Amino acid sequence: MSRVLIVGAGLTGSVCACLLGRELQSRVHIEVWDKARGAGGRMSTSRPPDPSSHSADLGAQYITATSAYAQSHHSVYSELLSAGVLQPLTSPVEGLKHRDGNTDYMTPLGIGSLVKHFLSESGADLFLERHVTGLYRRGASWEVQRKTGDSQMFDAVVLTMPVPQILQLQGDVGHMLSVPQKQQLDGVVYSSRFALALFFPPDVVFSFPWSARYVSDNRCIRYIAADARKRNADAPGRGPSLVVHTSVPFGVEHLEQDKEDVQPIILQELNKLLPDLPQPISIKCHKWRYSQVLTSVPDCPGHMTVLDSPPLVCAGDAFVHSNFDGCVESALSVLRVLKDSL
Repeated sequence: MSRVLIVGAGLTGSVCACLLGRELQSRVHIEVWDKARGAGGRMSTSRPPDPSSHSADLGAQYITATSAYAQSHHSVYSELLSAGVLQPLTSPVEGLKHRDGNTDYMTPLGIGSLVKHFLSESGADLFLERHVTGLYRRGASWEVQRKTGDSQMFDAVVLTMPVPQILQLQGDVGHMLSVPQKQQLDGVVYSSRFALALFFPPDVVFSFPWSARYVSDNRCIRYIAADARKRNADAPGRGPSLVVHTSVPFGVEHLEQDKEDVQPIILQELNKLLPDLPQPISIKCHKWRYSQVLTSVPDCPGHMTVLDSPPLVCAGDAFVHSNFDGCVESALSVLRVLKDSL
């Protein structure tokens, strides 16, 4: 049985684990490591400190399927719709530009439920708060070192974290990348932004009619969503939550500041847009240093193979494009590589 490590419990990592588990079954033992305290990555659903408030999606908000991907990834969409993980987005989103043939979906249980679905289907062992710091080739295996705890040996490793974090790894990865590969990885560009989740008491009812709104006339705020309304998940006794995403220029301008210092600026701008907004009972601020891929790795079909044997593969939306289908496409390409190798 081959031991396979997937680094990163985001969408690409979870879909990789699911595909490998189903395809190779008893021939592989799969572990998924993530440095965070919860799975999801940029598809994470934040729980409020007060259980009487609704949860909030701090990262991805909904999924848009083009007609081409709806066809090529038909089995994935069918599975998620049948399981109730995805449902059509029917609530009003102000400023959302619809294109012919595209279908928008939301997640009734939060965007993090997508990742949880694939992880639960994978049969993989998930380990959180495992921060990988280095990879060292040891004959036909990889020794994987982490920030705390003993290193472990694996027969194949898939790296799905943001590209700058891959390039920061100690050990043999940097030596094994060719000059063209390093140039390709160095050229990846991400957008950055801040996200706020505001949690309100159960008696609060928002006065605006939309479930989400794109903002075009504010230097700071780009997007606002009433999360429960967006998901058709309003529940008695649960207070609503409001999600705010900043613009990319604002994110870049304040990227190196502490989020505690940036939060008041965002709240001040939000008050200009929604002056009647009630007082929240709690607020969570998150800095997305790697939000969406603006410039992806050129000439890579969903992944980059650093070494064929023992397999070391880099994957994620940076090798395709930055959305749900890009992550699925990347995971499918990793499956093809590891099926041949293992």
